[in-house]
Amino acid sequence: MALLTELLPVSTGILLGVVLMSLLVVYLLSSDSQQEWKEPPGPKPLPILGNLLELDLKRPYLSLLSMSKQYGSVFTVYFGLKKVVVLAGYQTVKQALVNHPEEFGDRDISPIFYDLNEGYGILFSNGENWKEMRRFALSTLRDIGMGKRGVEEKIAEETRYLRELFEQFKGNPFDATQPVNYAVSNIIVAIVYGSRFEYSDSLLKDMVNRANESSKLIGSASIQLYNMYPWLRSCLKNWKLIMQYRKQNIKEVNKRLGVLQKTLSPQHCRGLVDCFLERKQNAEVWLSDKNTLFHENNLLFTVTNLFAAGADTTGTTLRWGLLLMAKYPHVQDRVQEEIDNVAGDRQIVMEDKKNLPYTEAVIHEIQRVANILPMSLPHTTACDVHFQRYFIKKGTCVFPLLTSVLRDENEWESPNTFNPEHFLDEQGRFVKRDAFMPFSAGRRLCLGESLARMELFLFFTSLLQHFHFSPPPGMSEDQLDLTPAVGLILNPSPHKLCAISRSA
Repeated sequence: MALLTELLPVSTGILLGVVLMSLLVVYLLSSDSQQEWKEPPGPKPLPILGNLLELDLKRPYLSLLSMSKQYGSVFTVYFGLKKVVVLAGYQTVKQALVNHPEEFGDRDISPIFYDLNEGYGILFSNGENWKEMRRFALSTLRDIGMGKRGVEEKIAEETRYLRELFEQFKGNPFDATQPVNYAVSNIIVAIVYGSRFEYSDSLLKDMVNRANESSKLIGSASIQLYNMYPWLRSCLKNWKLIMQYRKQNIKEVNKRLGVLQKTLSPQHCRGLVDCFLERKQNAEVWLSDKNTLFHENNLLFTVTNLFAAGADTTGTTLRWGLLLMAKYPHVQDRVQEEIDNVAGDRQIVMEDKKNLPYTEAVIHEIQRVANILPMSLPHTTACDVHFQRYFIKKGTCVFPLLTSVLRDENEWESPNTFNPEHFLDEQGRFVKRDAFMPFSAGRRLCLGESLARMELFLFFTSLLQHFHFSPPPGMSEDQLDLTPAVGLILNPSPHKLCAISRSA
């Protein structure tokens, strides 16, 4: 009895502790449950239309940027019937894509991109198909020499061809769109197929023109409506044009692939296509793998994805660079002075980059201001996600608003001004900035980032070394328009520049 009397207070204390802990757990679970179903805020959608009346379909990124000021860094907007969660600002986009890469790492495949790729290739596929094709592309591009001396020599050679084309205009005004896109496309052609085109080749011209036109059409208001209401496609002229371009692209690529297949040599890999074909043969013959992902559709759409991602984006950024140099001649003068001091008349190489901090800062600032993919490519949640204070359901389309990162007022001293000082310290040394995210981040980081960086540096420095860029006669720098054209990728509005030889 004495023992029971001694144990009773202890037992009562333990029981009381268990009860309190249970109540605490119930409270926390109840609190989590309430928080779990709190979805991101946003403007109230209308039936069928959603928030369509509040969106500028030609430049939806501007509408979303404005909404973020009202609803915060995570908010919901309805593109018609389609629910989209928008992520705004560097901290939020980084937290989602870098800290939660699995949850936010899938690609949302809108109707137009499914029409174009059918779920194959790299850019617009998911699951094992995406993993295998991305893994193959990365390893093959590294083996070929992406970011290394072999590809550097290809780019250096192409810069010479591009300079020769610029010289033919003899300082008169011209549109640099096609020459620049020919040159940049030839880098991808050489990497993928193993050889380049002459600029006069109709195959190259047609390929570049179709890519440019398709990009414009995909970003048009009518295609945005198609993505919201797919049943509209039969009455949309732009959709029919895109499908015509797609058919022509497939025909030309298949013709090229057929030639490479016939001349394939296991001892000599000319480019990425050869490496793919060898993997395909090995899977079929040696491994007897009937379900291999190395099949014709993945080859076709991997090739077209690489052209779309690697040529149009870099070419567009380079043209923004030339336009900005003509717009801000004092920046151009300083770049040229630095290049002259470091390289003189000799060919600039990647090794020179460390001695060209101002030039490197200018290139980064061009990418930041150009803002060519303002909404990135859409993601989708791979599972139910608890993010910040909100619940985001599996399969929800997510827009990482890159324009809000590259112009985040909390990260950049003068976010809406072209200012290379953003990337320089007080001693004039180049500094990296965490909020510099033009290639996106996380699992869907651009796989050609190192190639794009090399191309931008070598093409830009080579052109600035040999030419001074200025507005056409009779036009002042202030009259050069920096308003981007409508499209999936933000190109400069149509314009002409003069490339005046510096050796004249």
